[in-house]
Amino acid sequence: MPVSNYQLISAWKQVLTLSRLERGQTVTILTGAATHPQTLDCALIAAQEMGAIVNRLDLPPVNGEKAHSRDSLAYLGTTPLTGNPAAIAALTASDLVLDLMTLLFSPEQHAILATGTKILLAVEPPEVLVRLVPTEADRTRVKAAAARIENAGEMHVVSAAGTDLRCRMGEFPVISEYGFVDEPGRWDHWPSGFALTFPDEGGANGTIVVDKGDILLPQKRYCSDRIVLTVEKGYATKIEGGIDAELLSDYMAAFDDPEAFAISHIGWGLQSGARWSTLGLYDREATIGMDARAFEGNFLFSLGPNNEAGGSRTTTCHIDIPLRKCTVRLDGQEVVRDGKVLDQAAGA
Repeated sequence: MPVSNYQLISAWKQVLTLSRLERGQTVTILTGAATHPQTLDCALIAAQEMGAIVNRLDLPPVNGEKAHSRDSLAYLGTTPLTGNPAAIAALTASDLVLDLMTLLFSPEQHAILATGTKILLAVEPPEVLVRLVPTEADRTRVKAAAARIENAGEMHVVSAAGTDLRCRMGEFPVISEYGFVDEPGRWDHWPSGFALTFPDEGGANGTIVVDKGDILLPQKRYCSDRIVLTVEKGYATKIEGGIDAELLSDYMAAFDDPEAFAISHIGWGLQSGARWSTLGLYDREATIGMDARAFEGNFLFSLGPNNEAGGSRTTTCHIDIPLRKCTVRLDGQEVVRDGKVLDQAAGA
């Protein structure tokens, strides 16, 4: 159901306030061919009403001839900023960039953040943005979960479906996503709500079972049968099962890159407003599936790159898979039990 401009402007102003936007600061809104016009219009109005100096930078799409999906996370190669110093200069001269295009997993994004510029990604439909406006409580909860990860050396994930995965941790930083950018050089995504890190290189081993009803992204598909991944020294060495396993294997093989099969980020969802069931209510091209990534109690793992956390793996293939009904342990202590976040562990 559509939302009014009034509602979306109000939501933008809440997020910009949480992001500590001050009068006289420069905001550049980064847009592309897939930017939602209502999201753009309301962002422009909200930022101007708050006294910001507002610019819009519109860039042409890239990678369309290479990607197998129109999803903005389906192919992580070059971006419209690659080899474009004039555009990069405009963004680094800004206090805040509102990314309505998607710059994820790009060296250009890292370079911009390194100057102290903040970047907030917002590409979900307007009604999702309004429904999942972040709060200070989200920040508190996610930061508490992140602190638990930072103090642990191993994440162990099990489920009744058969998942039994152990990941050594400590080599890479912990990332908190709570939906706004309140510190210089911070990146975040509205909507979100999860804590994550990346296993040590070669440090993930075991079995992951993607059960019926679990979700594949960017396919945006609920699994109809089980997929069993064998994980050895940080890589999925086998993908077994029925038609869903075949579809996943064929999609990943199209990238012709063994790094696509590496275990990427690991963590769990903490957004109580997000729902597992929401993905089934949207056309596949209408959303990138943030409800699926962030719903409370999921175990979210991915396959592909780790350069977002400072690693060297830059494969263009990125798969996110949120699992339900898992138990997550940090150094033996449960933080999620059978898909339910333990309040004392989450800091709620």
